[in-house]
Amino acid sequence: MPATFDLEELRRRMQSTIAVLKHDLNGLRTGRASASLLEPIQVVAYGASTPLIQVANVSVPESRMLSVQVWDKGLVSAVDKAIRDSNLGLSPTVEGQTLRIRIPELNEQRRKEMVKVAHKYAEEARISVRHVRRDGIDLAKKMLKDKIISEDDEKRHAAEVQKATDLAIHEVDQALASKEKEIMQV
Repeated sequence: MPATFDLEELRRRMQSTIAVLKHDLNGLRTGRASASLLEPIQVVAYGASTPLIQVANVSVPESRMLSVQVWDKGLVSAVDKAIRDSNLGLSPTVEGQTLRIRIPELNEQRRKEMVKVAHKYAEEARISVRHVRRDGIDLAKKMLKDKIISEDDEKRHAAEVQKATDLAIHEVDQALASKEKEIMQV
């Protein structure tokens, strides 16, 4: 069966990337404790990378404190390490199978660290969108090579993919700018 060019599928993949970015940015809470802060964290558990929320219960006992109740005693150190290595600037205190995490005050240095993390998430999203663009353009080139479409159609498809990419990158930049403004507000 010959390949077909589906611009809507490429747009869906780009929108999926943007949804992941927005979810990750929402995890960057700016000064108050939120269980979603720890959602992006992956823990090496049972030989595989597993989301933290699948190996522990996260609760908010105070406005500036998170409590992580690890279900398996053997994973406490792995959860502790994953939180420390997460670039969120958090330092858990281990009490048995519970980790207590005090959310630090947002001083200027901490705000800048959070902005760097937000920029990292945005760059990963841009790269992902560019991968989708490459897939679309490669498909159009393959269809041209296989004589399924004409050269004009291949150029038109490439231009459509580029336009969709530009829109997605713009949306990534808007989400980043919005989060950066939220973080830097005093």
